[in-house]
Amino acid sequence: MNLTPADSSLSVAPQSRANAERSPARHNDPVSKPESGTAPTAGVASVSHLINKVAEYLTASELKKVKEAYRFSDEMHLGQIRKSGEPYISHPIAVAEICADWKLDAQAIMAALLHDVMEDQGVRKDELIERFGAPVAALVDGLSKLDKIEFQSQIEAQAENFRKMLLAMARDVRVILVKLADRLHNMRTLGVMVPEKKRRIARETMEVYVPIAHRLGLNNIYRELQDLAFSHLYPVRYRTLAKAVKAARGNRREVVTKILDSVKNTLAATGIQAQVYGREKTLYGIYRKMRNKHLSFSQVLDVYGFRIVVDSFANCYVALGTLHALYKPMPGKFKDYIAIPKLNGYQSLHTTLIGPYGTPVEFQIRTTEMHRVAEAGVAAHWLYKDDEASLTDLQQRTHAWLQSLLDIQKQTGDSAEFLEHVKVDLFPDSVYVFTPKSKIIALPRGATVLDFAYTIHTDIGDQAIAARVNHEHAALRAELRNGDIVEIVTAPTSRPSPNWLTFVRTGKARSAIRHHLRTINLAESTELGKRLLAQALSAIDIDPLLPEALVDKLLNESSAKSLDELYADIGVGKRMATLVARHMRGLLETDAGSPLPPLASDSRAGKLDPVTIYGNEGTAVQLAQCCLPIPGDGISGQLKRDQGITVHSTDCDVAKRHQSKEPDRWIELVWGNELSRRFDCRIKVLVDNEKGVLARVAAEIGESDANITYVGMDDDRDHLMKQLRFTIQVEDRIHLARLMRNVRRIPGVARIVRERS
Repeated sequence: MNLTPADSSLSVAPQSRANAERSPARHNDPVSKPESGTAPTAGVASVSHLINKVAEYLTASELKKVKEAYRFSDEMHLGQIRKSGEPYISHPIAVAEICADWKLDAQAIMAALLHDVMEDQGVRKDELIERFGAPVAALVDGLSKLDKIEFQSQIEAQAENFRKMLLAMARDVRVILVKLADRLHNMRTLGVMVPEKKRRIARETMEVYVPIAHRLGLNNIYRELQDLAFSHLYPVRYRTLAKAVKAARGNRREVVTKILDSVKNTLAATGIQAQVYGREKTLYGIYRKMRNKHLSFSQVLDVYGFRIVVDSFANCYVALGTLHALYKPMPGKFKDYIAIPKLNGYQSLHTTLIGPYGTPVEFQIRTTEMHRVAEAGVAAHWLYKDDEASLTDLQQRTHAWLQSLLDIQKQTGDSAEFLEHVKVDLFPDSVYVFTPKSKIIALPRGATVLDFAYTIHTDIGDQAIAARVNHEHAALRAELRNGDIVEIVTAPTSRPSPNWLTFVRTGKARSAIRHHLRTINLAESTELGKRLLAQALSAIDIDPLLPEALVDKLLNESSAKSLDELYADIGVGKRMATLVARHMRGLLETDAGSPLPPLASDSRAGKLDPVTIYGNEGTAVQLAQCCLPIPGDGISGQLKRDQGITVHSTDCDVAKRHQSKEPDRWIELVWGNELSRRFDCRIKVLVDNEKGVLARVAAEIGESDANITYVGMDDDRDHLMKQLRFTIQVEDRIHLARLMRNVRRIPGVARIVRERS
């Protein structure tokens, strides 16, 4: 079907129609090649080509709605020009064409055509609902940026835009499919932008859109976006590699031909129908491998890659055996992603063999359907269905991941934090572990036992106290490996600890822990924040008893709902007390109409009084495990986001390193006079290697009124003496000094020191 001016169903202004036909050159289709007879002429993308594509699978009534959406978009963008000089309508058409290649439904095609009318032309959502229906309007709204809202920084605005888009995606995956098509066309035409903007957009693409495309299994889009972003981030490296790869192709032809012929003949002799072809690495893939593994270009290119597509599931394994008979397999280089698919639905057998001339040869073996999913992911067979029961296995897994985004959003404080969690879960590498009932759980590489617990259920993570991995006891921070069988031990009284944030890997675990620390420990955080702000205000000569009008103005500008929420944010390290105090001073000066009197000129001016620590503040105040400070030590505090204050001794090397990097997040602390608890402390005792010495040392520690919570023993270098390591609980430094004197007098004790790591 071709559109001509006589086509009454799509009447547009002549000049606009001409604009639409003068669309930019179109790159190769990212997912599938156009069917014969429908391919555009000489790389031109136009509305007639789009209509021809969607007419293949849409009904007549749906086609009519798509034409109406085009006409409206063309009218809205009339006179608008892209940076390249092309009429703007060419961009929505190109985006809709990419979506049509994925066979997205009429609503998604309409949203692709309309995706910029709200953002660029100020069209209201209710107008779109009236003209095109609520589902299309919701898709367009999810694709539109939040330009009308004022943000404190570009980073905050970007994070909120991503948050909105990802949450819209969680409710309807078509949002991200259209967005990826939009980003792909923008990246293809990015060359006209100024260098700084090119780099910013390319970096954003690499950090967010490339991982999303990978997570959804859109591997062709993933690879093309990677290479396009690479070309704009590092243009010289890109051009150098491109030139080197082009030169190397000729030298490799003989080896590639020999391997192809051998494999084809061997498979044919076995009776397996298969397509065999070379698999070329992307330029970014070559660059990343060279950088990460410190390899030269020739070393990376020495590995040959081939793909074998067979007609049945069983023949994948028959082909594998045939290849292993032809060439010797390399030990440890076989992976079965058919039995255990990747998180994004990818299935293939991977094996590396020693080919002719001793060169490594990588093979991927898969069926035709697996190949379609490997290239197009969730879009491989996407005709949008609202009925969850009718979704494919891949779409159900994708749906489960998208729902996890909603769970993270419920527990997350702000957009930047939400984006941080999501980026973690977009990490491409995965490990696969099993529940005791043999259910497979996929987690990011580096995930811990605690991540597994939170993946099963938030309550299991919150109440976890221990675990068994492969039927052996394991710590919550233990890193999981492929094939581990994991069982979590819980206790109803257990609660999350701020220390858990130092080792959990998944976004769901991080957001759940932070949510718990914000809500359950709210009273402790609020009280600590109140003390910190009062001291910060006193340091700049402002009465901590604030007038109501000033509080209202501060809350309006800080987006906090109440003064207690502001205190809690300060208490957990989300806001800095000194910055809030300075902001209050500015508000007072504005109300007064003139600057306040300058601060006193003495050396203490503007300096916070030390915060008093009593040891009973709960999780709002944590004692650093690196130095384990006790009363009597000089101490300082680090304000960590969502963890409150971490207390270090002033001579702690770890504290000194952190303080040099973030000095604004450190405050002075002092111990209170009345402390009602004991504090952990580590000591190391060097003793003669003789019978009964451990018992004598432990008895003396008990006699000195100290509790022992841990005992360890190591041989010294010559095996003549033993190193005893204790974690003990003492009242203060005086108590510790008395205990160490008593232990030192024991026969056989050569040395005793307080241990700090």
